Amino acid sequence: MALLITNECINCDVCEPECPNQAIFLGAEIYQINPDKCTECVGHFDEPQCVQVCPVNCIPVDPAHVEDRETLFKKFQRLQAQAKAPATPGVSS
Repeated sequence: MALLITNECINCDVCEPECPNQAIFLGAEIYQINPDKCTECVGHFDEPQCVQVCPVNCIPVDPAHVEDRETLFKKFQRLQAQAKAPATPGVSS
């Protein structure tokens, strides 16, 4: 499951730096979570760090991106492998 930031977000800026996968970014009006990068902190922490620090409790599970813990761990492994892969010269990302 990926998480989702709802319209109750007050743009307090505390969630973004807590995300170990850099899945949180400032959208047009509120912060958003890239579901392709969100592992709910599986592989990093026991609980989602953004949920822990959110002062308005506006980060529920995204019903459009339901994944079990095993799938989240595989996503974590893929993201870690991508982060460690050397950049190919002459190719921009």
